[in-house]
Amino acid sequence: MNLPSAELIRADVARALAEDVGAGDLTADLLPADGLGRARIISREPGVLCGRAWVDEIFRQLDPAVRIEWQTADGDVLAQDQTLCRLTGPVRSLFTGERTALNFLQTLSGTATVAHTYAKAVAGTGCRILDTRKTVPGLRLAQKYAVRCGGAHNHRIGLFDAILIKENHIYAAGSIQAALQSARQLHPDVMTEIEVENLEQLREALDAGARRVLLDNFSTAELRQAVELAQGRAELEASGNMELDRLREVAETGVDYISVGALTKHVRALDLSMRFED
Repeated sequence: MNLPSAELIRADVARALAEDVGAGDLTADLLPADGLGRARIISREPGVLCGRAWVDEIFRQLDPAVRIEWQTADGDVLAQDQTLCRLTGPVRSLFTGERTALNFLQTLSGTATVAHTYAKAVAGTGCRILDTRKTVPGLRLAQKYAVRCGGAHNHRIGLFDAILIKENHIYAAGSIQAALQSARQLHPDVMTEIEVENLEQLREALDAGARRVLLDNFSTAELRQAVELAQGRAELEASGNMELDRLREVAETGVDYISVGALTKHVRALDLSMRFED
């Protein structure tokens, strides 16, 4: 569950503050320049926390005089009305950073919460829930980290760290065998996966030496047949319309992975709030 680099978090926060604060917080100017304040962030619903480092960096960039005392850690399961952290410092800075901090914390905690729900659905089966590249633009590594905080796992990070041969790649290459052969010749040390749409294509992929196969939109019965056909010769990943209420039966077919775009694509922010105190 390693954090993205400090450099990446700094860049995420700098972009967010630039779009939110710009040349200055005009409303915060109405408050006393020497005023001090106290606040706490609370959860207004159950969930899984993610995003502490981004909140810390926001106030580090805005005003190092702000102090944050965390009472929870990334990956913690939260109860409703739980205090996540307490903040003290210049009141203008607290108000200026409020929305940017909550935007990161709510979005990443929302992602972690969904990942936790999906991972829990297949617990004990040996099957792993994977994310995809269907992420919020600019927040790829942040959301991938949130997925891990929720107990699920990462697929490839981008187009640069693994090969996923899909239908159009197969068409352009000429065949499943040709596509796999090119991958082995050009990038022999990179994880290569190939997508198939039916059992006949799976047979072809296995015969061509595929070591990991994505089973696209297979029925549950077809997934069982695929596991029997593969007999451990290749890792199998189920994908396509993987709704939460179907996950358990898919996992119990014996596939190694289930990839779910909804972990990062259908993001609903966790309901959090910053409350100021006397």
